[in-house]
Amino acid sequence: MRIARFVHHDQIAYGTVELDEDRGEHPGTVSVLTGDPLVTAVQFTGERLLLGDVRLVAPVLPRSKIVAIGRNYRAHAAEFGHEVPEEPMCFYKPNTAVVGPGEPIVYPRQSTAVDHEAELAVVIGRICKDVPVERAPEVIFGYTCANDVSARDFQHKDGQWGRAKGFDTFCPLGPWIVTHLSPAEASDLGIRATVVRDGQTIERQDSTTANMVHGIAELVSFVSSFATLLPGDVILTGTPEGVGRIVPGDVVTIEIEGIGSLSNPVVAADA
Repeated sequence: MRIARFVHHDQIAYGTVELDEDRGEHPGTVSVLTGDPLVTAVQFTGERLLLGDVRLVAPVLPRSKIVAIGRNYRAHAAEFGHEVPEEPMCFYKPNTAVVGPGEPIVYPRQSTAVDHEAELAVVIGRICKDVPVERAPEVIFGYTCANDVSARDFQHKDGQWGRAKGFDTFCPLGPWIVTHLSPAEASDLGIRATVVRDGQTIERQDSTTANMVHGIAELVSFVSSFATLLPGDVILTGTPEGVGRIVPGDVVTIEIEGIGSLSNPVVAADA
C-alpha cells in the first residue's frame, strides 16, 4: 500500500495511491482516508481523486524527531576520507527541515557548498523503546524517499552537523509511504540521485540499499536503545557514494526502486 498526504481544495488529507503498475481498476488515483493513519484507525471515505488533481505534500510531518545515520555506506565514507564507525553514527534534523515533493530546497545565503544525499527513510508507526532487532518490523510503518541536504562548508566549519543539516527545507520526503515492504525487501532496492541543470541531466548517485553497513532492523533497534521512538518519527538510513553539489536553478531527484521518485527544485534564499 502507498499512503500519501495531499492537498485538495485547500484541505490536507491522506489517501492510498493506485498506480498503473498495480494493474488495478483505478490507476492514477488516490482513495481518500479519514484521519491520520499514523495516529488513529482510518477508513475509506469512498471518495476517489485523480492524482493529477491533488498536490502531494510530505507524506509524514514528524511531530517529534528525524534521526539520521552518517557514514552507513562504505563507499560514501571513503569518498570523504572517513572510516565507517563500529556503531551507527546518529544526528538529528529538525522537523522544520521537512518539505514535500515539488517544494523548493532553499539555498541558504550563508552557504556556498550545498550537497544532495539520496536516502531511504524509515517511518516509525508506534511508540517503542529498546526494540530487539528481530521485532523491528513490528514498529515500522513504512518507507519513503529522502534527501538529506547538507551544507558542507558549515559541516566542516562547525565540527558538528546540527546547522549544516538543519536548515529549513533540508529534508525533502516523499512522494508517499510504502507500507508493504519488509525490512529485508527494503534492504535490497536501487537508490539513485540525478540533477537537472540547464536542461542537462547529471547522473550522480547510483547504488543499492544492500550496501548499507548497518541494516534497517539494526538501526531501529540501535536508535530505540537511547531514544523512545514515536509514531511519525523518521530514521534516515544513510547515503551511498556520489553525493554532489546543487545550486539554485537545479532540480534534484531521488529515486528508490519500488517506492517512487522525489523531485525538488533548488532556489536562492532571496528568490
